[in-house]
Amino acid sequence: MLETLHQSNNAEICKPLVEAVIEKAKEFQQRFGRKPVFMEVCGSHTMALARTGVKQCLKDVVNLISGPGCPVCVTDQGSIDAMISLAEGQNRIICTFGDMMRVPGSKKNLQDSKISGKDIRVLYSPVDAVKVAQANPGKEVIFLGVGFETTIPILTLMVGEAENLGLENFSIWMTTKMVEPVLRYLLDTAEVKLDGFLLPGHVSIVLGEDSYQYLVDEYHISGVITGFETAEMLTGIYKLIDLSLTGRVAIENNYPAVVSKSGNPVIHQWLNKYLNVCDEAWRGMGVIPKSGLDLKPEYDKFNAKKRFTVEVSETRQTKCRCGEVIRGIISPNQCPLFGKACHPINPIGPCMVSAEGSCAAYYQYMRESF
Repeated sequence: MLETLHQSNNAEICKPLVEAVIEKAKEFQQRFGRKPVFMEVCGSHTMALARTGVKQCLKDVVNLISGPGCPVCVTDQGSIDAMISLAEGQNRIICTFGDMMRVPGSKKNLQDSKISGKDIRVLYSPVDAVKVAQANPGKEVIFLGVGFETTIPILTLMVGEAENLGLENFSIWMTTKMVEPVLRYLLDTAEVKLDGFLLPGHVSIVLGEDSYQYLVDEYHISGVITGFETAEMLTGIYKLIDLSLTGRVAIENNYPAVVSKSGNPVIHQWLNKYLNVCDEAWRGMGVIPKSGLDLKPEYDKFNAKKRFTVEVSETRQTKCRCGEVIRGIISPNQCPLFGKACHPINPIGPCMVSAEGSCAAYYQYMRESF
């Protein structure tokens, strides 16, 4: 496996692929008089495309724009404030992913709360939150459940484990998102003209290739599922351009080693057992109906939103344009705060904080190229 990954980043393999993509993109330009426009849905793709130099190599011939695939970035300000307020309660242990610690709230962030003495723990494995609850029976342990279909199955596993152990002090604050509703939102609002989607590899392991057929049947737009190595991303972009040139509209699986037609049936069983579809608020997009998942009523004792009341004042307003960045309307360097008031040491918005954030990717790898 490691040898295969090494080969996928080998210059002898990737350089000819770059040249092939450029040649194909120039053919597109000659025919249509413009660059092809593709959206990489996944935040991991955004970071990988920047880190490997693919975006920089193709910037003159292909317009690759970032989408709403970073779970931290798309979490709306009200939800961020609610989670920070939750952490301020007494006799609580908050468990979270590391990216959430420095996401700015309206008044402070989780790191500020931790510095002030609140028990907030960064976990690399979410399931460890259940172990924390076991080890601290006298405290309420709350996991901040932010994520897409990649992470959501782990949350159901945590609930099942807590139920089996009979834990009374464990719960999850669910702020989850699903890919299909937000892609439909982007296409329905038509704020950006797209020629296709570079579809997320990780999420597709859960959902399966067939889950994207609505893009073809209802919106007549293509998508290519791809991995995150350089050669995989380049071949995915090549296939998207080729689909446009041949006039075909299709979903192609460029990640067949791990993505099947129907996805993971065991995970679908978990989701159906523990979760219901719910409305969910998105940064820059408002509430998108039926775009999230929440615990079913029979699992309310593990639902932190049912167990705890939080007070959230009016959210702060800044000049941060993260909401437009994740909708693909602007690139990070078009935000007036980018690289000035907003940078990794002093992030104004979540896109500069997250390891999958568009602004973080641009700041680290692309400031001198655009």
